[in-house]
Amino acid sequence: MALKRIQVGPRMSQAVVHGDTVYLAGQVALAAPGGSVTDQTKNILDRIDALLGEAGTSKSNLITATIWLCDMGDFNEMNAAWDAWVAPGDTPGRACVESPKLASSDFTVEIQVVAAL
Repeated sequence: MALKRIQVGPRMSQAVVHGDTVYLAGQVALAAPGGSVTDQTKNILDRIDALLGEAGTSKSNLITATIWLCDMGDFNEMNAAWDAWVAPGDTPGRACVESPKLASSDFTVEIQVVAAL
């Protein structure tokens, strides 16, 4: 079965389609580095929408989501942005964990999702 890679870079692809499943790389707020947890989360969710759209699917088809926060004290703030975005009735399985350090100190939130086509 062939793979379709989306936004291929030297280190990773932002998304990979295999069969009827889309796997996104962990997304950070490239348009809001150093911003509030709300701003970063909203930017990440916009990026996820765009990547899912490029793959031919949408957030209504999310299967799982994994969220990393640098500080679990930001859980409610992140959830407010998440809850406003996620498709009611189509919520994915989800995990949220604390990771004191992400790849860059500019980012306090990272989200990875898997979706069906």
